[in-house]
Amino acid sequence: MHTMEEYGAFLAEVRRLTGLEMLVPDDGGLVTVRVDDKYNLSLQYIEGPARVLCFIEIAELPADAPKRVYRELLAGGLFGTETAGGFFTLEPESETVIYNYFFDGVDAARDPEAFVQTLEDMLQLCDIWTERIEGILSGAPEDGLHPEAQGSIQVFA
Repeated sequence: MHTMEEYGAFLAEVRRLTGLEMLVPDDGGLVTVRVDDKYNLSLQYIEGPARVLCFIEIAELPADAPKRVYRELLAGGLFGTETAGGFFTLEPESETVIYNYFFDGVDAARDPEAFVQTLEDMLQLCDIWTERIEGILSGAPEDGLHPEAQGSIQVFA
């Protein structure tokens, strides 16, 4: 897909496949839908390189979120750990964690069913990260260690 018109036709096919009638882009190519009353999923068409940016709001962090949350998100982004090639951003005003993924527009238009399947897989990935973040915020121990053992060093003779 190389034009906004082709993007509109592509989204019409995605609407047909998903039943999500609200997948209609605005004049700038942005469309946002609420999925399963959990996630705001947005698609933004970027005409020049013919890309589609998918971004999904997955969690709003409290101002006093522990460093561990940021460490996990950074490691996921830097090392691709459980990100499927996507990356995380943090909206600075609301502290909302956003999962981002770029689709090649030509490839997406060639196989809308694979595009929809990838979106579903991404939402499952977001479920994993949402649970991980909620666990950290609730004080769950890291790697199954007891909270008092975290950060301690044991020396074996």
